[in-house]
Amino acid sequence: MWLFQRQRFGVHPGLSRVRALLARLGNPQGRFEAVLVGGTNGKGSVAATLSAMLTASGRRTALFTSPHLTRFAERFLIDGAELPVESVLSALKRVRPHAEALEASFFEIVTALGCLLFAEAGTEMAVMEVGLGGRLDATNALEPLLSVLTNVGLDHTAILGDTLSAIAGEKAGILRAGRPAVTGIERALLPILEATGAAVWVMGRDATLQADSLGWDGWQIRLSVPGAALSFQTPLLGRHGAENAALAALAALRLGLPEAAIRAGAAQTRWPGRLELLPFGSARRVLLDGAHNPDGARALGEALRGLGIGRVPFVFGATREKDIEGVIRALEPLMSEVILTRSAHSPRAADPADLAHLFSVPVRLSDGPSQALSLLPEGLSVACGSLYLVGEVRALLLGEAGENWERWQ
Repeated sequence: MWLFQRQRFGVHPGLSRVRALLARLGNPQGRFEAVLVGGTNGKGSVAATLSAMLTASGRRTALFTSPHLTRFAERFLIDGAELPVESVLSALKRVRPHAEALEASFFEIVTALGCLLFAEAGTEMAVMEVGLGGRLDATNALEPLLSVLTNVGLDHTAILGDTLSAIAGEKAGILRAGRPAVTGIERALLPILEATGAAVWVMGRDATLQADSLGWDGWQIRLSVPGAALSFQTPLLGRHGAENAALAALAALRLGLPEAAIRAGAAQTRWPGRLELLPFGSARRVLLDGAHNPDGARALGEALRGLGIGRVPFVFGATREKDIEGVIRALEPLMSEVILTRSAHSPRAADPADLAHLFSVPVRLSDGPSQALSLLPEGLSVACGSLYLVGEVRALLLGEAGENWERWQ
């Protein structure tokens, strides 16, 4: 597919091309309202939860996320369902000549395509997961009714800056003066967000969270805001899953959603590939997670400990540009052994042989995800690291046919 070939041209931050592309398509983003969800970690699960809450409220709701795990159409959901592949490809044919004329990047094209699909599907509200950063990300060409910033960590430092303050400044670019925003950002970085002039509600200051673990069933959450309290359940695992669900609920409250819709949407939320437990044959289970940076790895480790999981086998693979040693330091105390592998379709994947020396636990190398799974013993194992790898492992566990395109973004 010509679109996937454009991944090789990399990321080109800036809004001029995507705005020009949207204009050529008739500015479809002006035909629905939007919420932008950014942050270093957790933005996908917040976006998925908020989208489910909006759907439960009766609004025709679109969800735009990236990257996809198995199928390109996963990036474009309407009320929780993928659009038909034929519809996506038909719209892409109309976008192509304009995208080529403007030399638009892969993510700029995908963002514009999503806006076109959502507008033509009669969307009332689109929840858009920000790709990289915020200020210059293609999704920021939309004018959000509300913005969500989950947190800030050290990731993509070559593009966003090598300090938390610099990264926060980039991510705060999705906020709008005079419009509502919610965040779970640490207090020291809050002045950067408030300088935007947005009406920011902060978890832990303007809202408080009480979360009680339900084990493998998720969390019972009580969210308190001035003058009101809301109780609901989420199936998301890990303490960070509870925090993400609560942040989505806070956003829903600011959008004026009824409590019944918030409860129903939270209960129905599914976020594949993130602390997702799947069977593998009759005697094995694999817990999938996209922990690809140190903060995500620490969250995964905390989740495993919270579920009472001791040392277990890991399948692990990563992309070369990540802080791989930081991820390993966070997860190695939970590893009984590690089977190193790589995504079959990502040229960015690190060579497993180059990672072996970083571990002190027993290491085995595999040629790819299929062989890695075949090496797992009975019982529970964890597969994590690159989302591209997680997507390929998930397809194998579910017996689905994956795509054969190279994966850069």
